[in-house]
Amino acid sequence: MKVIVAKTAGFCFGVKRAVEQVYEQIAAADRPVYTYGPIIHNEEVVRDLEEKGVRVLHTEEELRTLADGIVVIRSHGVGKHVYDLLNERGITIVDATCPFVKKIHRIVQEQQAAGRRVVIIGNPKHPEVEGIRGWGNEKTLVIENEDQIENLPVLPEEKLSIVSQTTFNYNKFQDLVEKFVKKGYDILVLNTICNATQERQVEARRIASEVDAMIVIGGRNSSNTQKLYEICQKECKQTYYIQTLGDFNPECVNSVRSVGITAGASTPNQIIEEVHTNVRVKF
Repeated sequence: MKVIVAKTAGFCFGVKRAVEQVYEQIAAADRPVYTYGPIIHNEEVVRDLEEKGVRVLHTEEELRTLADGIVVIRSHGVGKHVYDLLNERGITIVDATCPFVKKIHRIVQEQQAAGRRVVIIGNPKHPEVEGIRGWGNEKTLVIENEDQIENLPVLPEEKLSIVSQTTFNYNKFQDLVEKFVKKGYDILVLNTICNATQERQVEARRIASEVDAMIVIGGRNSSNTQKLYEICQKECKQTYYIQTLGDFNPECVNSVRSVGITAGASTPNQIIEEVHTNVRVKF
């Protein structure tokens, strides 16, 4: 059997940097260490950090109860008000926001100052998008599909600046931008999809089109992994989404001649290698 592992599979720069910063704090800190939200969308990594004493805080109410400690801001980033809240309480902040996400925060502020209404293309419930919106104002919009563009609460004379969630599907982003163009809006498009995301999606699509079965590895709550799965499934009907080797059913690929493997940005290399080795050994 031929097995192809995507070169772009696994931790991206931002996720790797964030995870490393948490482990550094564990080793050096003499105070409690917290992350605001799971540091990445991978249960295995989060579980290991919890075993080492790191506590995950999920709400602003929990942040307000802190009297001391270190809070690591995850790679997804947060809104400005979260920094203000922690600074007011004198809590040490370790900012592990991905630099590419941080760039979008700056863009949102700059475009607002220039008098443009910001439109974010992405999933409104995703923590990265929630964080980006937190640098906007009450006029900032989030768009996820074409139907929402039909009834935008935008005045004809308003100027728009369009940014994107870093992990959004590039082709879908282009389609939505084209819809804005056809509607005649005055828009400034700033493609803020991460290059690593684009490369990962392009490679996943290519591999899926060449193999009989495709395995996509990543956390169930990982937005970029879900998009990889959708992309691969369009190219290869036998596409399987797993979180770890324990989810892998060898029977799924026992009658195929070729298998492709890719993984989301929150998937440790160890898990990718375990799946790769298991496929090779069994077949």
